[in-house]
Amino acid sequence: MFPIINIGPFAIQASGLFVLIGIWGGLFLAERYLDRYKIEPKKFNNLVFISLISGLIGARLFFVIQYLEIFLQNPLSILSINPNLFDMFGGIICAILAGMIFGNKNGFKLWVTLDAITPILAVLSISIGLAHLASGSHFGIPTNLPFGIELWGQIRHPVQIYHILAAMMTLVFLWPGRKFNAGLPPGVYFLFFISISSAAYLLISGFQAKSHVIFYGFRSEQIIAWMILAICLYGIKKLGNRSADHINNKRSL
Repeated sequence: MFPIINIGPFAIQASGLFVLIGIWGGLFLAERYLDRYKIEPKKFNNLVFISLISGLIGARLFFVIQYLEIFLQNPLSILSINPNLFDMFGGIICAILAGMIFGNKNGFKLWVTLDAITPILAVLSISIGLAHLASGSHFGIPTNLPFGIELWGQIRHPVQIYHILAAMMTLVFLWPGRKFNAGLPPGVYFLFFISISSAAYLLISGFQAKSHVIFYGFRSEQIIAWMILAICLYGIKKLGNRSADHINNKRSL
């Protein structure tokens, strides 16, 4: 693993650097196809920036609340740039809320906007896998397979690499420049991405260590992935039917 990257006199945490590169790369890719969604680049960048900042602040606040006694002993540690001091769930909630408020005030259409940010999520998914690989977190269970990696004193499933490969294949399959993706009803492109990512995580999480087993060997992460996958598939069907009905009504007129 390579948690620290030394660039001259500077020591940079690799995990944070990979995430930043993923955000920049995803935003660059998404901007190339904004014309398809009729979204102004300036407003779109503001939406992403506000959501990102709100997510970072929310993730730190949620983490501080959980370990308030420790932070009260050293209040300045609240400003630490340590990526391990963030609560991902809290960050996602705050980012979504901030994005919805900003989008509602600026006339963004929900499903169209979600389609527009999907390339960012796809590239970010790859960078998060790289961040986990760099830090050695989200490691796999022990294995005897020849492609296992040595981590924390044992040969383990390279779960981080599984994640990276799955995210890369998802991005290739859902590349925003494909004509097939351009013809999808609003929201379906986004739901396709979430569905494929959930299905991939459903498989990969079975090889991940430190997962919470609920019953009969099923892990909590797998149950959540199943639920998200089912909701997305239902949403794809509903949006597809709504689009078909809209087209039929237009033709009848």
